[in-house]
Amino acid sequence: MVGMLDGVAWAAELESVFARVAGRFARADLRWRMRDYLRGLLAPVARKNGWQLAEYAGHRTPDGFQRLLNSSVWDADAVRDDVREYVAERLGPGGVLIIDDTGFVKKGTTSAGVGRQYTGTSGKIDNCQIGVFAAYATSRGRALVDRELYLPKAWTSDRERCRAAKIPDERQFATKGELAKVIVTRSLAAGLPADWVTADEAYGQEWKFRRLLEELGVGYVVAVPKSQQVKSLAGFWRIDELIAQAPEDAWQRISCGEGAKGPRAYDWASAKLPAIGFSDGDTPTHHRWVLARRSLTRPDEISYYFAYAPLACTVADLARVAGTRWAIEECFQAAKNECGLDEYEVRRYIGWYRHITLAMLAHAFLAGLAADAAKAAETTPPASLPSPWQRSAGSWNISCPQPEPGAILEITH
Repeated sequence: MVGMLDGVAWAAELESVFARVAGRFARADLRWRMRDYLRGLLAPVARKNGWQLAEYAGHRTPDGFQRLLNSSVWDADAVRDDVREYVAERLGPGGVLIIDDTGFVKKGTTSAGVGRQYTGTSGKIDNCQIGVFAAYATSRGRALVDRELYLPKAWTSDRERCRAAKIPDERQFATKGELAKVIVTRSLAAGLPADWVTADEAYGQEWKFRRLLEELGVGYVVAVPKSQQVKSLAGFWRIDELIAQAPEDAWQRISCGEGAKGPRAYDWASAKLPAIGFSDGDTPTHHRWVLARRSLTRPDEISYYFAYAPLACTVADLARVAGTRWAIEECFQAAKNECGLDEYEVRRYIGWYRHITLAMLAHAFLAGLAADAAKAAETTPPASLPSPWQRSAGSWNISCPQPEPGAILEITH
């Protein structure tokens, strides 16, 4: 019965997701094709490519799905906006917007943006596409909310190659950092209720990225390389040299969140930086910080951060935000393993955006269900049976339930 109720809740929530995005598909056949595609992405299909998704949906060929991704008329950015709104509703306010990129290893040279470039997916330079993503995380869960395809200069400088992959003429070269700024600005302007932004050092080391966040009025904790320059009243320092001078009692042990094996505790050192008069004004609302995280088991492993936080924030608050960054890695893993994020067979620019957006929608649906399940577990007390131990006349007896009328009793001891 419990499984049946779970199935009913699953189906009802999936129908609500379909209803949310149905208006983005003007024709009925497109809406049904989108539903079949999304169900396939959520299904236990071995490999979520065109043929296997079509077979699962009962289609004779994958042609319908290929038209959905490549030539049908619908706006993937409008569906992306629906995904972001859905995630904000399900996960709630006060969360962290996380920026990172991930690679999609590919063969050949015709897929939009593909090229020899480094990707953490394989841990080496590989023939791949790179997507810059944003995830939103709260105590209730995490999900992907935005995406942009990175186009190397080898692509944007070759307009004929771009046109063959259906890349719009107005799409020019943009660094990953510039794409990240577009994503953050768009997400916050749309009302995503994030209080913080976090990112790894590839983004955190960019002064323009940090400055944008300050102008948008959002706090941040971003990783920076050990060679990062820090300006203090005493001059310019490398951040690792500055942290090396911290007295031992400047380090405090703080957990940056729960991990698979319990609290993720590290030693943290922090210091506030001087205010910047021309941007902070006479009454600053935020402090800037330098922050370092030291491994308990390998003390020579130290990570470095810049932070910008409201005046009332503590080092524990900053450590918690820094620890949230790993949530996007969990999103990538879940979206790839469970929703086919990386198993597409499209080469055109628009096809990449459409598949990735529908996979994000599938992942957001699962995140919403997980958030509901966690909330139910918090509010529903565990069922318990009355104790068979009963006290009577100063002694203990084991009580037995009364059998149903007509029941056949069986001796088991």
